[in-house]
Amino acid sequence: MTDLQDNPLAGRSLLRLFDLTPAELSLVLDTARAQKNAWAQGVHEAPLAGQAVAIILEKPSMRTRTSFEVACARLGAHPVVMSDSHSAFSRGETVQDTSLVLERFVDAIVIRTFEQTKVEEIDEWTSIPVVNALTDQFHPCQVLADLLTVQEHKGSLAGLRLAYVGDGNNMANTYLEGCVLAGMDIAVATPRGYAPDPEVVAEARVKGVSTGSSVELGEDPRAAVDGADVVVTDTWTSMGDEAEHDLRLRDFEGFQVDDGLMACAKDDALFMHCLPAHRGEEVTDSVMDGAQSVIYDEAENRLHAQKALLSLLVAGTRR
Repeated sequence: MTDLQDNPLAGRSLLRLFDLTPAELSLVLDTARAQKNAWAQGVHEAPLAGQAVAIILEKPSMRTRTSFEVACARLGAHPVVMSDSHSAFSRGETVQDTSLVLERFVDAIVIRTFEQTKVEEIDEWTSIPVVNALTDQFHPCQVLADLLTVQEHKGSLAGLRLAYVGDGNNMANTYLEGCVLAGMDIAVATPRGYAPDPEVVAEARVKGVSTGSSVELGEDPRAAVDGADVVVTDTWTSMGDEAEHDLRLRDFEGFQVDDGLMACAKDDALFMHCLPAHRGEEVTDSVMDGAQSVIYDEAENRLHAQKALLSLLVAGTRR
């Protein structure tokens, strides 16, 4: 188990994965594996006993709410959940006022919202850890869980090839960051006009020089998946883009992950999807339910990755 006395993440925030160094990413994953194994063996430590975590959900999510609530409970912290029209920011109060009040009550803030700038502003005003549970630009907690899943199935991350096929959205942005930090190669295939954030791509390529990771962008799913150890996709229509659904179905023709596309990857390649999935659109039932799919391991690992993250960020910060 990680010695929290020598914890470089204590009191820090996680707004995107590039807030971490490669060594700190490894620390989170190592802590998650150790805590997961300890829990399964009946060792139920509660390092956050007596503390509280605000969980603010301005975008709905079954997985985010459940995994963070359970993680807090297992750590001994009290989860304070505020969702949708009853969220902390639903009454028009300034981010400054809400944030400065909240930090008098809780020891950390977890927020799932729209603009990345809002998470950044909360972090600027508060002195407690802030965790990005999803914004329109990044989804760091999901990719922590995904890397943990790959590590469990493959043994190590460095040198693996991950192929992302689909929309260049917050998941694509975050896979770029996570793969580069982990020393993995990443190939992203999107339709024209749907590429990931060019600034994130540029940062990933720079960091990849020091971690030995390559970053490929293109518009050919088969080229991206060729020889991949992990194949990932995400919904083509994210929350807020519903009006574009029919247009996106046309634009993403040929980008569905089906058995034919999976055959381009290595025989032992994993398939992952952060869920919820639109079966029959970005992925077929045969892939979702196939032997290479680890989507339910991946979903479970949201709990373990976030539990580790909270224990590292919040432990030792009691005021």
